[in-house]
Amino acid sequence: MAQRLTDKDVKDLAAPPSGNKVHYDSEVKGFGIRVTAAGARSFIFNYRVGKRERRITIGSFDIWKTTAARDEAARLKRMVDSGRDPLGEKEARREAVTVNDLCDTFIAEHLPKKRDATARDYRHIIDTYIRPALKHRPVAEIEYADAVTVHRKVTRQGKATTANRTMAVMSKMFSEAVKLGWANANPTKGVEKNDETKRERFLDAKELDRLLEALDGLADKQAANIFRLILLTGARKTEVLAATWTMFDLSDGTWTKPSHHTKQKKVHKVPLSAPARQLLSELHAAAGDERGEYVFPSHFTSTKADVKEHRGYRSNVKTQWAAVLKAAKLPDLHIHDLRHSYASFLVAEGMSLPLIGRLLGHTQAATTHRYAHIDVDPLRKATEHVGNIVNARNLKAVGK
Repeated sequence: MAQRLTDKDVKDLAAPPSGNKVHYDSEVKGFGIRVTAAGARSFIFNYRVGKRERRITIGSFDIWKTTAARDEAARLKRMVDSGRDPLGEKEARREAVTVNDLCDTFIAEHLPKKRDATARDYRHIIDTYIRPALKHRPVAEIEYADAVTVHRKVTRQGKATTANRTMAVMSKMFSEAVKLGWANANPTKGVEKNDETKRERFLDAKELDRLLEALDGLADKQAANIFRLILLTGARKTEVLAATWTMFDLSDGTWTKPSHHTKQKKVHKVPLSAPARQLLSELHAAAGDERGEYVFPSHFTSTKADVKEHRGYRSNVKTQWAAVLKAAKLPDLHIHDLRHSYASFLVAEGMSLPLIGRLLGHTQAATTHRYAHIDVDPLRKATEHVGNIVNARNLKAVGK
């Protein structure tokens, strides 16, 4: 006998020995909860179009509360009573939505929530690997085999890590498609990822000497100072590029990075070594009356209104980094390796891993918790070690 379903009722329903069983609600005709032999519970709504019986799945009990699902069933029933076919309309909408549409929706609604660098990476992956391969296909038709094909194609280009990142972005896109009712399942689920070897590249003493000499000779003095500040602080490139003068207290010797500037989405306050303070002080003084908001301001304005990179700060130092590597004879060094090298200097001085992690702003929750009890004095001592190591090789700011 049908009864008015409640969350407790749904939770207490026993799973059938095989197949599935539907328990109907007494309040809204056609509304019920389907329970499978595995214990999965999903709200459904049954109705008729002419002599044809139709069933639409409202959603899982893990996501929907019973009251909300009943309200949705009542809405669907009103559609049926007015002569409409909710399931038919849903299927028609799904067939009309292409992967190209999904790409556009994901870029417009979700990339603005990401950090600038992450948004650029996502857009590149979407426009380079996902959109060209699938753009004309209906979202509802994309299957596991299609995801595997994309992954293998990128892998065959010699981009094993990029292939894995492509699946990660595609997975996020299709998770949204499922929520929007455009797809029934995420086709990337189960795709076997390529093995990845984490990069471990650190500067030794001789390489550091060559790097600093190359920075002294770099024509673009602003870019040289950007690389110097990364090396002295272990900060991420994006944190340095977007740094504003208000983040620094040069008298106290601290850098407070706001949550929207950090990868861990938390405020990160770190001490600055004496050489780092000197570098910033010289840049501050050199800017004089022309000093703006950013430590490393952009020297040009983009004509593209939708280009997020050009917000007044320097966004691109690729050409300058290539020149430094050529001069220093370090062809395999990445900018991010300056951050790794900062950490390696600390390890060489016997600093503890929790302390190093605190300075670098690691993202793992368990690690962050271990850093919480460390006060600023040992942190300052640690970062001073790096400053002394680098300063011993005649680090200096050059120009603006």
